[in-house]
Amino acid sequence: MQGKKDYQEKLFAQFQLSERIPKNNFYRRLKGAIDLGFLYPLTKGYYGGSGQKSIDPAVFFKLCLVGYLE
Repeated sequence: MQGKKDYQEKLFAQFQLSERIPKNNFYRRLKGAIDLGFLYPLTKGYYGGSGQKSIDPAVFFKLCLVGYLE
């Protein structure tokens, strides 16, 4: 079963990561420049219809991309 990650920061947390990352950060700019929505229909056939949800294909692609770039 294909999962989809919806990121939401904790509302009442003392520490918020998004406040600590500079606005001109490379990965923040990259997120605004590319849209990974095309991955969902391309990978849908590789996921089963039952069981637990797996990792979001966009998250997996981002992990591979960071591994390649770093």
